[in-house]
Amino acid sequence: MNIIVCIKQVPDTAEIKINPETNTLMREGVPSIINPFDLHALEAAIQIREQNGGKVTVLTMGPPQADTSLREAVSMGADEAVLLSDRAFAGSDTWATSYTLAQAIKTLGADLVFCGKQAIDGDTAQVGPETAEFLDIPHISYVRKIEEVKDDSIRVERLMDEGYDIVESSLPVLITVVRELNEPRMPSLKGKMAARKAEIRLMGMAEIDADPNSLGLKGSPTQVRNIFAPEMKAERKMIEGTPEEQVENLIKELKEIKCL
Repeated sequence: MNIIVCIKQVPDTAEIKINPETNTLMREGVPSIINPFDLHALEAAIQIREQNGGKVTVLTMGPPQADTSLREAVSMGADEAVLLSDRAFAGSDTWATSYTLAQAIKTLGADLVFCGKQAIDGDTAQVGPETAEFLDIPHISYVRKIEEVKDDSIRVERLMDEGYDIVESSLPVLITVVRELNEPRMPSLKGKMAARKAEIRLMGMAEIDADPNSLGLKGSPTQVRNIFAPEMKAERKMIEGTPEEQVENLIKELKEIKCL
């Protein structure tokens, strides 16, 4: 069984820098980590491989330094790693990113594709489902438990507002996962040694047979007109007293600033 896990390298800092010309994140020189939700996706893939056999490939799109996240994934147990890196991919929105990932997945081949439910830098939760649409395969979002995996199907629990659904799908299928699914493992010493020697496969526009007009800024229908960090306001007032007095004083304060 071929399993692909899409991971993303996200900024590990609140000091986000924005390119004033493209209104996109400037990632170079910013400390990065694997998107936390993607770690749960990777753990799910490794567990399935351990139970059913097969191969786990981690896939990411980004600049050359994104290979550090791929090596971390290998240290956790991934078998292979692929880096999608090409100047033509720069400035991609979720649509162009999903198209690029889908082209790579078509090239590599997969029975199961795992993604985290969303990335913590954009929080759109769009790339997983959009990638499935480009692949023309089913997708199941917000998976909190994997009940059964067969050679041709999978049954899972999908998290809902008031409980969960049990969903069964044929393969291939794309699945996005939530934190409740599992607890990601720590890299082993053997895994860290393997990660150092791991060969990261580099794929660009030509290797995935992509349409140049569907990549990067050119292929991104989303146009960000303005982006900014909200100003931090230091003004605050502590309300003391008993709970009843605090409530009474809070209502008074809200009335004074015309919030009530």
